[in-house]
Amino acid sequence: MDNEVTQSPSHLVKGKGQKAKMDCVPIKGHINVYWYRRKLEEAFEFLVYFQEQDIVEGTEVFKERCSAECPQNSPCSLEINSTEAVDSALYFCASSQSTVLRVSSS
Repeated sequence: MDNEVTQSPSHLVKGKGQKAKMDCVPIKGHINVYWYRRKLEEAFEFLVYFQEQDIVEGTEVFKERCSAECPQNSPCSLEINSTEAVDSALYFCASSQSTVLRVSSS
């Protein structure tokens, strides 16, 4: 499945104060990874952008609530450090901005 982004787990339910970790394998050959979240009936919210192993841009929400890494030849990960009700959302990763634009317009 080298031609699509793979994200796991497909579902994750955590109680308050727990860690929540999600993994993302980008499209083979892509060096960028973007993490977004979408709360119920709200627009997509950008969280963090990696280029290879380096964080290029991260929002305040990301810096306050999460950590992330994108090691070479391993899945990238996003972790919510201590879950709260405000973290309830669908989380998405993408390996190109065009993917993000297609998903957010649907």
